[in-house]
Amino acid sequence: MLQVQWGRIGEKVASGPVMPVFVHAVGRSDLAPFRMPDRFRQEITYFTAVSGEAGVPKLPAGEYWVTLLDAKNFLDEGIVRIVSPLDSASKAEIAFSEEQENWLEWMVANGVEHVRLS
Repeated sequence: MLQVQWGRIGEKVASGPVMPVFVHAVGRSDLAPFRMPDRFRQEITYFTAVSGEAGVPKLPAGEYWVTLLDAKNFLDEGIVRIVSPLDSASKAEIAFSEEQENWLEWMVANGVEHVRLS
């Protein structure tokens, strides 16, 4: 089935088959993967800590680390702060989607920090 996805202000962001992404808690086979929309493959980087810095382990490609403290702060604030890759002085605060909020709640409720997407 073909679907068109629209951004928050009506901008067309993608078209074609919509495939879900599954977020797996690494080392937690007791948890079922969390289903997210395909665009989450790009969005997850808004929430992640930098691999190899501040107590975050070096991670292989396709794996991500979101500290529990950061996840809780995102939920408390209801926003994510984005820094421009071209100008570190340019920052934006963006409200996250209900899907992202549900994912963060899943992370916090289950004590998950290390994830892999499939």
